[in-house]
Amino acid sequence: MVMLLNGGHGGGEPSPWVTRWAHLLPAAATVLDVACGSGRHLRWLAERGYRVTGVDRDEAAAGPLRALAEIVIADIENGPWPFAGCRFDAVLVTNYLWRPLLPIVVDAVADSGVLIYETFADGQQTVGRPSRADFLLQPGELLAACAGLRVVAYEDGFLDAPARFVQRIVAARRPPAHARFALESPIGRAG
Repeated sequence: MVMLLNGGHGGGEPSPWVTRWAHLLPAAATVLDVACGSGRHLRWLAERGYRVTGVDRDEAAAGPLRALAEIVIADIENGPWPFAGCRFDAVLVTNYLWRPLLPIVVDAVADSGVLIYETFADGQQTVGRPSRADFLLQPGELLAACAGLRVVAYEDGFLDAPARFVQRIVAARRPPAHARFALESPIGRAG
């Protein structure tokens, strides 16, 4: 299963981090897109044949996605986690951080599943929003949250256009022994 945490409700192209690592998902993987908003990643993954579930608290943004995926409208910050006991082939989180959910998100990754997570990091407050520490990862915070997973890729730094500080990780749960994680898509970079 794949879990996507998108945050933000803007449309547009999927994150290059997501497209770069999507080749690690098995064909027809189950994907959960958390805080999917208007579904930039949900749409991209559904178009490629993945079985996607999206969750967001904004019915107006996520509701129209029902033709593409299973959509759950829920306030995951103030209400119960709507996927208790469920695991996904992959979990994707972009531009979203609610620290109490970090262990729940990591736990939602199935055996041999993948977590793809990218969000704002400390330093962002110097270039724009979000600027509150509550919404900015501290150095190494994703590595600590993924301590029980095998890290495939990790970055913590600055990106241009738009200017932003990010922290991002790709990590797998109990991959097969000597698993080979291609650092690029077999057909070239997807992003």
